[in-house]
Amino acid sequence: MSSSSKIAVRELPLFPLPEVVLFPTRPLPLHIFEYRYRIMMNTILEGDRRFGVLMVDPNQGKIASVGCCAEIIHYQRLPDDRMKMITLGQQRFRVLEYVREKPYRVGLVEWVQDEAPSKDLQPIATDVEHLLRDVVRLSAKLTDQNIELPEDLPDLPVELSYWVAHNLHGVPHEQQSLLEMLDTAARLEREAEILTTTRNHLAARTVLKDTFNQKL
Repeated sequence: MSSSSKIAVRELPLFPLPEVVLFPTRPLPLHIFEYRYRIMMNTILEGDRRFGVLMVDPNQGKIASVGCCAEIIHYQRLPDDRMKMITLGQQRFRVLEYVREKPYRVGLVEWVQDEAPSKDLQPIATDVEHLLRDVVRLSAKLTDQNIELPEDLPDLPVELSYWVAHNLHGVPHEQQSLLEMLDTAARLEREAEILTTTRNHLAARTVLKDTFNQKL
């Protein structure tokens, strides 16, 4: 068992999703229609309403070994026992082994969490927030839309790192890498690199747009 695991292992129903990575504290809406997962959700609703979300690589068919526990916050039954639900990410876990595969996967998992920081995380978290604001400002200017960060943007570095990772779109493998990191500083530093690249790209496009508009 990893040194970062503080709680005994437990069995957890598992829900693999193609190119979907769930992070702690972040919401995940779901539409449950496949028969085996309808069975799973009905069983979960009779218990603690928790299950594990694991990212699947659709090209290789490979299921990640690290995922995030989801808790069902709200659900609505539809015809044919289909369901719409809102779930919320809880703690992360690592799959130790699969207990069974049918009618749905159940794994023996251990909880994982970030290691205690060895340095002050606030400076890098502040840098990430500033980069976020630059990206939003440039995106708004480039698209002529009113884009703003939410007022409830997390203040705590760990939660901010999850928020940023959750909002990276179209890069599930990068998100999975961020989910698996057990070092908050390393996660924030990687996000700063991604945001810096995005900001520079947007800034260059904005200059081109301004230059083109001036010539009209």
